[in-house]
Amino acid sequence: MSDVISGSPIRLAGRRPGYFDPGNWVLNLLTAAFAAIWFFPVYWALATSFKTDEEAVRKGLDLLPEAIHLEGYAFVIQNSNLPIWYVNSIITSVSVTVLALIMSACAGYAISQLRFPGRKLLWYTVLASFMVPVSALIVNHFIIIAEVKLLNTHAGMVLPMLITPVTVIVYKNFFDSMPREYREAALIDGANEFQLLFRMFIPMNWGVTTALAIITFIGAWNSFLWPFLVAQNEKMMTVTVGISAVQDTFGVAYARVLSGAVLASLPVALAYLIFQRKVTQAITLSAGIKG
Repeated sequence: MSDVISGSPIRLAGRRPGYFDPGNWVLNLLTAAFAAIWFFPVYWALATSFKTDEEAVRKGLDLLPEAIHLEGYAFVIQNSNLPIWYVNSIITSVSVTVLALIMSACAGYAISQLRFPGRKLLWYTVLASFMVPVSALIVNHFIIIAEVKLLNTHAGMVLPMLITPVTVIVYKNFFDSMPREYREAALIDGANEFQLLFRMFIPMNWGVTTALAIITFIGAWNSFLWPFLVAQNEKMMTVTVGISAVQDTFGVAYARVLSGAVLASLPVALAYLIFQRKVTQAITLSAGIKG
């Protein structure tokens, strides 16, 4: 009290302005270094795609192309089925996203809000399937799809990719947080279960649905192993599979190959830049489930 009366300054808890924290600076430098290491292959592919094939194989480290050349992009567009591959990727990714979200929302709602025999067994099955890697089921999926004559079809490509237990778990957890009074009031007003799900529960969780839709779409677009196995006809290939065929056709023409890779990843990159917050939210939700 005497310090206040005499006018002497009182030292507040915390760091003074301009305080130098070595640990914080080291952490920032390490983060920037790892970010640069991660981004360099992306930059190298983009820069090489604007070079000529002769310049791409030239000795030395040329971080910038001598001039902007678009011959690689023009060659890929003119000498491959890239437009067809784009259409196949769009059909596959959109179908997987829409169907997987609808199925996951219905399953999450049933496990969360309904009471029926086998409910806990269904929930434990979803949790167990989450622990099984998708690659371990590839052989079984291929045999089943081959037996029902769905090879080289969009249906055969889409159906096995609908197994997304993460989205079921996320929906179930968010539906659990909904007050049960909302559901009971709607049932008294005469609403059925589908009306409850699609007119009340999902609209109240549009943020979660949007985030899951974006991350599901990106995962389906980037999927390679299953589309590679089921699409045995070049005109049924997706972009990711078609680019590997382009690489086999073009040989060591690195500029052309990387031009195709840039064109294949462009939609996903744009989707990430536009919906960055939603993608981060979806990754956070998935990481929370895995943790």
